[in-house]
Amino acid sequence: MQQHKLSGVGAAMITPFTPDGRVDYDALARMIDYVIDGGVDYIVALGTTAETPTLYMPERAVIAMFITNHIARRVPLVIGVGGNSTSEVLDQLREFDLRGADAILSVTPYYNKPSQEGLYQHFRTVSEHSPLPIILYNIPGRSGVNMTAETTLRIARDFDNVIGIKEASGDIEQMQRIIDGRPADFLVLSGDDGIAIELMRRGGDGVISVAADAFPRRFMRALDLAKAGDFEQAEEAFAPLVEAVKALFAEGNPVGVKCALSVLGIIGDRMRLPLVAGSDALREKFKKLIAEYDLH
Repeated sequence: MQQHKLSGVGAAMITPFTPDGRVDYDALARMIDYVIDGGVDYIVALGTTAETPTLYMPERAVIAMFITNHIARRVPLVIGVGGNSTSEVLDQLREFDLRGADAILSVTPYYNKPSQEGLYQHFRTVSEHSPLPIILYNIPGRSGVNMTAETTLRIARDFDNVIGIKEASGDIEQMQRIIDGRPADFLVLSGDDGIAIELMRRGGDGVISVAADAFPRRFMRALDLAKAGDFEQAEEAFAPLVEAVKALFAEGNPVGVKCALSVLGIIGDRMRLPLVAGSDALREKFKKLIAEYDLH
């Protein structure tokens, strides 16, 4: 594992909402303090877990500024800047105040299903315009297209400001090919909490995590052991979280994590349509797991 300010665990920050559907900045501040106090290495804003597709562009800009100011340099910050239109991504790079951020996270364009050459040209254009280092984000389950290891490595070798990838393909062998062929200092980060320790065992550099939002101290206990290379102890420390991590994704993300956080009493579980709050059954499951494994 490489020693980099964006290795280890990044908390994929949620966007809390008020009962009337506005962004709840008081709850967002609580969340930022909660994960920092829980020991996370950095925070990722405006990713999948933030319900970013339902946020208006002005909201995204204000949220990015609010998170930057509230973190106040306590931990590094990565801001999601992505979309399915390359020109729109460039607009975001121009319009967002990225001062205080350490990198951007940029997803593979969704819905359009570009070819591998299209993905390469998209990220070439983004790299030419980004004022910050770039972490690629491959999540074929949501974007509709998988960026292959070969395309990732081509981008990594050709553009110095592309410093890593959040790999959420779930394909551990694809991730291994990236680890084996990457340039020096290129970060390979898991996009799946459940395989984070295994990826780190194979030479990966950490995880951008949903579980770290809900259970930061317990999650960091396991991942800190993995960072130290003690993978057997890391797996033992992670074992009490296995069922809870599965439950976080049982009804989709961030439905699960907001449900868990509402059970913990940290935020409400309000979503923006088309997402809806977790079911009563999921809520009861979290109550049981939190009590059984002392996840408060």
